[in-house]
Amino acid sequence: MSAEQNELFLSVDALLEQAAADALPSPVERKRLREAAGLSQDQVAKALAVRRETVTGWETGRTDPRPPKRAAYIRLLDGLATRFPAPSTPLHPA
Repeated sequence: MSAEQNELFLSVDALLEQAAADALPSPVERKRLREAAGLSQDQVAKALAVRRETVTGWETGRTDPRPPKRAAYIRLLDGLATRFPAPSTPLHPA
């Protein structure tokens, strides 16, 4: 791959990451997905090379991940959402 093509790909990747900014589920859903998979905050933190307290902040909504961790976290959450879809709630509770 040429240096120019590599630069173009990096620019496109940056745009994709920026576009993914809205792709984060709510903090409550982030926690639900992690727990549904049986993962601890420590496991997620280790995989993303952050502290456990950072994951806690993401799951409580105090903070949001920043690039490049954000894209990796979104990838994890998307994968978990595929495996553990949100339960559907009836429109009219009985």
